[in-house]
Amino acid sequence: MTTAPETIRRYFELAGQPDKDAYFALFADDAVVEDEGKTYRGIQEIRAWRGEVPLVSYEITDVQDTPEGTVVTATITGDFPGSPFAGLRFRFEGYDGGRIRRLRIAP
Repeated sequence: MTTAPETIRRYFELAGQPDKDAYFALFADDAVVEDEGKTYRGIQEIRAWRGEVPLVSYEITDVQDTPEGTVVTATITGDFPGSPFAGLRFRFEGYDGGRIRRLRIAP
C-alpha cells in the first residue's frame, strides 16, 4: 500500500472535524468535487455540500497511485443510514501545492 501524500492525509484528518476553515483551505478556489452523482464547483458550492454532509470518521484501508491521481479507499462511520460503509473510494485527480483541484467520491 502506498502512503498518501501530505495534502491527502490532511484531508482525512480534517474532514471529520467540526472546524471547517482548515478543511476548506485544502481546496483550490476553482476545485471540483463529485459526490453521490452531484458536482460541486468552487469553494462556495463545496461549502454548501459540506454543510449537508454529516461528520463521519474515516478508516483508510488502501492507497493507490494511478495515472489519473491518488485513490484512497476508506470505511466511513457516522450518523447515516448504512453506517459503517466500507469500500468508499476518494479519487484525488488533481492536487498541487497543497491544494486539491478535483475529488471524486464513489464506491
